[in-house]
Amino acid sequence: MTALFALATSVLWGLADFGGGLLTRRVPALTVVVVSQSIAVAVLGAVVVATGGWSEAGPQLWFAVAAGLVGPVAMLAFYKALALGPMGVVSPLGSIGVAVPVGVGLVLGERPGLLQFVGILVAVAGVCLAGGPQFRGAPVQRQAIALTLLAAFGFGAVMALIAEASTTLTGLFLALFVQRVTNVAAGGLALYVSVRRGTPALPMEGFPWRALPALAFVGLADVAANGTYSIAAQQGPVTVAAVLASLYPVVTAVAARGFLRERLRAIQAAGAGLALVGTVLLASG
Repeated sequence: MTALFALATSVLWGLADFGGGLLTRRVPALTVVVVSQSIAVAVLGAVVVATGGWSEAGPQLWFAVAAGLVGPVAMLAFYKALALGPMGVVSPLGSIGVAVPVGVGLVLGERPGLLQFVGILVAVAGVCLAGGPQFRGAPVQRQAIALTLLAAFGFGAVMALIAEASTTLTGLFLALFVQRVTNVAAGGLALYVSVRRGTPALPMEGFPWRALPALAFVGLADVAANGTYSIAAQQGPVTVAAVLASLYPVVTAVAARGFLRERLRAIQAAGAGLALVGTVLLASG
């Protein structure tokens, strides 16, 4: 069951990343975050009511609030990076966020093994190579790499915080609901400030009603991935769950190759691959 839920996490996260990045090429990233997460809030609210999740309320939900504040920043940075592309480079780099839970373990007294040290070196090498020949000279490429690393840190922090926010299935529903409500509140405020500064919240043709199913999918797939990962980590070894869940960039890359016909430079593909290998080593150590 651990493997099944962890692999489901990879598929859901990978497809959500692909959908979010694709939508951001037509709709402002902040709008994608707010709308997709608002849909997730509505669905999660119904689930919490149906399962009696309110009974699990407690001080631990502050971890969910913190995750909700970090999440929009990470998603916004990641969707912007995906919009700059290519997805086959950005998505694997985003997976190195697993280093954050590893860092939390170090603070709590754990010591990294040899595989984790190797993983750190491999992941850093992947970051450098993923920029390709234009890493030094192309502002867009540098911006994409910087945004991806910011998103990776945020995603790792969210994983660590959500893990502390619940210990039961109903508690997980409530924690995810609180996280998403905070996401929408923070993202909505940022969107309001952005609009007041003159940045349009919608494309010139207006609200993309035709994209509403895709927005719903992105929000719900992201929530479902958080849920399946938490279940996988609770039911079996965290290392197994983390390794299998960290394969989601492969799903994004395959989707980008299949639907967008993306082709990567050899050095970029090598860097993306190294980052993914480093992630697996970090989670396995």
